[in-house]
Amino acid sequence: MKRDKHPRFALTLLLSLFVFVIITVAILLAIAILYVLVKFGVLRAPDGQLGISEVLLFLLVISTVIGFLLTLPASKIYLKPFNRVIDQLNRLSKGDFQARLAFGNPIGDYPTFQEIQRSFNRAAEELEHTEALRNDFINNFSHEFKTPIVSIAGFAKLLRRGNLPEEEQQEYLAVIEEESLRLSSLAINVLNLTKVESQTILTNVSRFNLSEQIRGAILMLEEKWSKKQLEMDIDFGEHLISANEELLKQVWINLLDNAVKFSPPGGKITVTIAEGEQEISVAISNRGKEIPEDCLGRVFYKFYQADESHSSEGNGIGLAIVKKVVGLHNGEVTVKSGSGLTTFTVTLPRKQ
Repeated sequence: MKRDKHPRFALTLLLSLFVFVIITVAILLAIAILYVLVKFGVLRAPDGQLGISEVLLFLLVISTVIGFLLTLPASKIYLKPFNRVIDQLNRLSKGDFQARLAFGNPIGDYPTFQEIQRSFNRAAEELEHTEALRNDFINNFSHEFKTPIVSIAGFAKLLRRGNLPEEEQQEYLAVIEEESLRLSSLAINVLNLTKVESQTILTNVSRFNLSEQIRGAILMLEEKWSKKQLEMDIDFGEHLISANEELLKQVWINLLDNAVKFSPPGGKITVTIAEGEQEISVAISNRGKEIPEDCLGRVFYKFYQADESHSSEGNGIGLAIVKKVVGLHNGEVTVKSGSGLTTFTVTLPRKQ
């Protein structure tokens, strides 16, 4: 950080020197003009002598005029890069997220302006990416919301007609129930994300059994992992933690649901807990399709899905909730994916 401050301080000195040079040149030119006018008799006092007050007043007026005339063209030079920044910021404010900042030579070679250029372009790229994710989410969310509604309406219409065998009625009712739960899950995830995003301070902290909470989350998802005949490796001891129990429960449900979703039938999900002096780490691993390396840094973004085809379930909200909740607990969540194994690790302080 100190190294970053050196170029900025040097830039401040450079600008100060520039102003000093203009002032000095203006004063020297004023003195030279005064000397020439006095020497050739253009400027003289009634008694033939110029007093100090007349000399100072003359120098003040002439140096001010000269300084102003010198500053006009000079300001265009040193304000040019700042005007360029303002122009690109105006483009961003109008929603043009393809705006990029590029300083020409020689000013573009200066470290501080290189830093401004990098920071601006990185921010613009993030805004452009977020906008793309938002648009993608709207399309995907509309599809996710519309599909179960159409299914529910269609099967309800068939049931309404009557004269259906008991077996078909039960089958249609099962589909309606499943699609209703799917809608409910989608709505709950959106509401949970909205709730945790608006929360800046961790409240309702209590001490509870973390191991028991994770086992409870696994039991809640039993129907899903049993359907895929997954093996659950949950060999860990009892661990206590101080945290918001309700919020932390969402972390394990979302991570476990994610692991179930991307595990192949007959696969295995492993949950381990490691406890240190000040923190507890929970790792949830599953075999299956890896997350591409260029997507690892984005999986916690709102609405982001590594599977761009949207062939798998989900809407890109669960991991965003995980990231926010862990952050509220002053913890960290990381992901590693390789050799067919994907592991999400949550590290939390034992006490808040």
